[in-house]
Amino acid sequence: MSGFDPFVTLSILSLILILILNIKVIMTRRSKQPFPPGPRPLPVIGNLHMLNLKRPYLTMLELSQKYGSIYSLHMGPKKVVVLSGYETVKDALVNHADQFEERPRVPIFERLFEGKGIVFSHGKTWKTMRRFSLTTLRNFGMGKRIIEDTITEECKHLLKNFESHRGKPFEIKTVMNASVANVIVSILFGKRFNYEDTQFLRLLSLIGENVKLLGHPKIVLFNMFPALGFLLESHKKVLRNRDELYSFIRTTFLDHRQNLDKNDPRSFIDAFLIRQQEEKNESTNYFSDENLVAMVSNLFGAGTETTSSTLRWGILLMMRHPEVQKKVHDEITRVVGSARPQIAHSVQMPYTDAVIHEIQRVANILPVGLPHATTMDVTFKNFFIPKGTEIVALLTSVLQDQTQWEKPDTFNPEHFLNSSGKFVKKEAFMPFSAGRRMCAGESLAKMELFLFFTSLMQKFTFQPPPGVSHLDLDLSPDIGFTSQPMPQKICALLRT
Repeated sequence: MSGFDPFVTLSILSLILILILNIKVIMTRRSKQPFPPGPRPLPVIGNLHMLNLKRPYLTMLELSQKYGSIYSLHMGPKKVVVLSGYETVKDALVNHADQFEERPRVPIFERLFEGKGIVFSHGKTWKTMRRFSLTTLRNFGMGKRIIEDTITEECKHLLKNFESHRGKPFEIKTVMNASVANVIVSILFGKRFNYEDTQFLRLLSLIGENVKLLGHPKIVLFNMFPALGFLLESHKKVLRNRDELYSFIRTTFLDHRQNLDKNDPRSFIDAFLIRQQEEKNESTNYFSDENLVAMVSNLFGAGTETTSSTLRWGILLMMRHPEVQKKVHDEITRVVGSARPQIAHSVQMPYTDAVIHEIQRVANILPVGLPHATTMDVTFKNFFIPKGTEIVALLTSVLQDQTQWEKPDTFNPEHFLNSSGKFVKKEAFMPFSAGRRMCAGESLAKMELFLFFTSLMQKFTFQPPPGVSHLDLDLSPDIGFTSQPMPQKICALLRT
């Protein structure tokens, strides 16, 4: 037969044989290291029929009791691995950080941020933006005395607002959001807003609405079945809100660009614009206008909602547990007196510190955390997890782990105190997650929580509205991406 070359034929057959053997080795290896177990999925919808769509973390907690600390779920056609309990979550996010540091490509977040910013960016973009943001936030005072002064000044405005209600019932969500937001705004924009500023209130409304919508069952369904987006209108509202917020940020940084002084950066935006000019000839384009807008949006939202919601939980829990509130009042009186609360006081206030930590544990602000993804094929806890698998690190399971907390279902500040009444750090305290993707603003949040909470408790006694028993207060969380308290009115009575 003309053109027949035995050598070429033999080479092709050899390559095919090698390929078959490699596939067999891989399949054998995978069969010895099975994928994490989980409930049997139904065609197309997976385990959708089992999920509490309003609070998926409750279903995930329940399933961990049956399938253990690492198991799988089918979110529609997509396989997701759930990690439950302190030991397993820490092992993955801290001890195997390289393997679990990526973010999955979740449909709603891909459309929201388009791979930009810091929270849902990927690979080199994420590493570059995180490094820049951490350095710049520190340069503008995060964790330092300069930002303590900013928080203390903001506390004065908040206390004045609370006092203006003269002990009558009022709702605190809007003013608490505004006060906390002004701290991160001072870093991002180099200014503060009045609580009545209509544009400021609009921005907070956009962020708040999106946080609520992102936890809506329709968004959960959209992430499972993005092709059905035309039937699920919620994600379109999220994108419209984003566009309005982005428009404000663009207008702001264009103004900063026109008045930029390279030798005197006034804000995070200025620092980014200076870096942008320094790297304008680089081919990577990490410091683009699009990354700036997304990053400011990320920090604005993250720096507002979680801390504000935690403080609102704190006031609610103080009303629910007046005996704890009394002990906090007594410690503040003994240590601080009528002086201005400072971070330096915290080491002398173990009970108050324990209460703040227990508020964070019980508030459980991010029950499922932010999703992770494997960066490579991973063998973890004797299970095989392919590269790119979405990972849910179930933070609520860590904050309620019965092996780590004496009374996990009870508000109990003694969780953070030893027998001598000294404050004790707990490794299983992970409200900010853990590992390389943990909250970039953790030190700022800790400072805000102590100063805002202590300042409020120094000045006021918090009670339910007349006719409402403290035992009847609603401690169930509202529906949303974060775990916020239900809207309810409070009374702030001046202490004498």
